[in-house]
Amino acid sequence: MMAKYTGPKHKLARREGLNILDKNSASLKRRLNVPLGVHGRKRRRRLSEYGLQLREKQKLKATYGLLEKQFRRLIDKAVSKKGDTGEILMSLLETRLDNMVYRFGFAQSRYMARQLVSHGHVFVNGNKVSIPSYSVKIDDIISLSSKIKKTPSVLKKLEEKDIEVLPFLKRQADVGKLLRIPKREDLQTPFNLQLIIEYYSR
Repeated sequence: MMAKYTGPKHKLARREGLNILDKNSASLKRRLNVPLGVHGRKRRRRLSEYGLQLREKQKLKATYGLLEKQFRRLIDKAVSKKGDTGEILMSLLETRLDNMVYRFGFAQSRYMARQLVSHGHVFVNGNKVSIPSYSVKIDDIISLSSKIKKTPSVLKKLEEKDIEVLPFLKRQADVGKLLRIPKREDLQTPFNLQLIIEYYSR
């Protein structure tokens, strides 16, 4: 199994050509389309069909912070269900507990959201859940521990006034709720889901 990337996240973002850091950075935006290395611009070449599929898969994994084994399980689950496989895959990713915490604006990034869950600061329907991959169900209520809400980084996020949650979510103060399963049109996905499905169909 491929080890989880633990190096500089700016480097990972540039490698994938996508801002996976969940924050605005003028310097990163300028450098996203410049390949890594001293001769990055000169080395860029046309990717094969397999290469394109691989890059899309890696971008999606990096964005949601998943290992290959975790991602493969989600792919297999999506393929086994009836309907639009790409849409089902995105719904499985979006309803992970760590992603929900991020989408509600309780955390600055998915990485921070994952830490909140892993350290036992997130509750689902009043019960502590410390598994980031936990699948949130319709009408589940997500909340934070009273202790973590007092920390400066979380308190700052909770006090932000311009948080807009996605159409399938509802947030009131420091409590969030999943209203329905997300659909493709709810999300602006910078991924070619078809290429990803094709990669795993080989």
